[in-house]
Amino acid sequence: MRNILTSLSVVLLSSMLFAQQSADVILQHGRIFTNVPSGSKVVYVDSVAIAAGKVLATGTAAEIDRYRGPKTDVIDLAGHFAMPGFNDAHTHIAEAGESKLAVDLRGTRSLQQMLDKIAAASAHAADGEWILGDGWDHTKWAKVELPTRWELDKVSNGHPAAFGRVDGHIAVVNSAALKVAGVDRNTPDPQGGKFDRDDKGELTGIVREQARGMIERKIPPPSAERRRKALELALADAASWGVTSVQDYSTWPDFLVLEQMEKEGKLPVRVSEWLTFNDAVGTLEQERAHHPDTDAMLHTAMLKGFMDGSLGSGTAAMLAPYSDDAKDMGIPYYKPEQLDPMAAERVAAGFQLGFHAIGDAAVRTALDAFEYAEQKTGKHDDLRLRIEHSQVVAPSDFARYKKLGVIASMQPNHLLTDMNWAEKRLGHERALHSYAWREFLENGVPLAFGTDYPVEPITPFRGLYAAVTRKNEAGTKSYPGDQTISIYQAIAAYTTGSAYAQFAEKHKGTLAPGMLADIVVLDRDITAVPAHEILGTKVLRTIVGGKTVYEAK
Repeated sequence: MRNILTSLSVVLLSSMLFAQQSADVILQHGRIFTNVPSGSKVVYVDSVAIAAGKVLATGTAAEIDRYRGPKTDVIDLAGHFAMPGFNDAHTHIAEAGESKLAVDLRGTRSLQQMLDKIAAASAHAADGEWILGDGWDHTKWAKVELPTRWELDKVSNGHPAAFGRVDGHIAVVNSAALKVAGVDRNTPDPQGGKFDRDDKGELTGIVREQARGMIERKIPPPSAERRRKALELALADAASWGVTSVQDYSTWPDFLVLEQMEKEGKLPVRVSEWLTFNDAVGTLEQERAHHPDTDAMLHTAMLKGFMDGSLGSGTAAMLAPYSDDAKDMGIPYYKPEQLDPMAAERVAAGFQLGFHAIGDAAVRTALDAFEYAEQKTGKHDDLRLRIEHSQVVAPSDFARYKKLGVIASMQPNHLLTDMNWAEKRLGHERALHSYAWREFLENGVPLAFGTDYPVEPITPFRGLYAAVTRKNEAGTKSYPGDQTISIYQAIAAYTTGSAYAQFAEKHKGTLAPGMLADIVVLDRDITAVPAHEILGTKVLRTIVGGKTVYEAK
């Protein structure tokens, strides 16, 4: 009897081992970049086995074939290149989806094109309905002038209307919108914001930074159904570009919709949702406790705060005036006596902080607040404080990033848009230390790359190209400064770097046993093709947790 029990135990144990080692999915016959370093080399393999949403093993086709079981789905890559999925470290997915449902002004080449689109939307709107949209960029128009409320009044058919610039830091609104918001020529500028006025003191309709918020608070919130549709559109877009994770700043109601999508098994991309720095600590703690932070698919994360605006709108806070406008130094959001104690209180409560800072003065304000918080709380280890964008940095401040353990969360694709005017706005010397990817790495500062979607398209390939070339998409113009990095460094910033920025480097960013099986299959080897060919890269398949969430037709 004892021998029979022993034999049964051996059979049972063998069955358990076989079950553990049987793959759900095998990718084979590809050129798979694992992103796992081996000495000074990087590792490529032929095949990957996936089980329970994680990488089971990597190796040659013969080595991986041992994990094939009767139910294993075997995918032949036919020699195509595969790599860890992209982790976009900075998105606004709800805004991106909403822009697909509203008046999309991206790509308009003139004020008249913009007005024509607004007129078409106004003609079909219900009585009292707001006409909304975004994406206009006056720097791309032949006549580089900001639109005005009077021009909108002519085409908005009496509806209140508001249209954000592509960077999200200024908007143009019509007279009806100003009236609904109770704003007139006597309304003072809010702290951290500005209402543009003409030489007679009349409001032009351009609202900057916090002044924009005074209008937006009067816009009726979207329904849950509209939020759902917007999020579905944006996340599908992300998956189609090989993005398997996004670190996102939308709103709490949007997070609740994402939560419902996850419950239904319909969340195609991992989402790490940021909370609002300005909210009360009690509110933030309640939101943090609402959803398990161990959920690899969806959870809340850092607190997002704003130090300034953007270069394109002239609201980025600078240490010295803009080179093309001696009267303008941008718009800082905070005074240190306000910001510093808020930062310390939130660090003490265990929150990661990420501050939007584009101008060198805003960057310094953020660094000062981080230093104050570390000293006040006595916390110094592994806070992973972040500065989002980090576009213009004073030379002496690179070392402060390293000293304070601050991550530079950057979007190299911004340079493709900004390089047509950024040097003129900054001057040559400041331009040398802007979009400074190499300088950060040389100073030992971690990089995390993203797109700022929908400010820029969510495709990571534009960012990779910009980081390795520092040239426009036509390859005909270069931006000042020797700040290019290698394709391997750029990929790392989009994978392991962005994973580190969200405390997830032990779970994603590489294709090693035990890591999440988030993988993208491409039509070309982006580590080997000439740089200009990176821009044309097409995604063939996107896999999240071992499941295909996008496949090219």
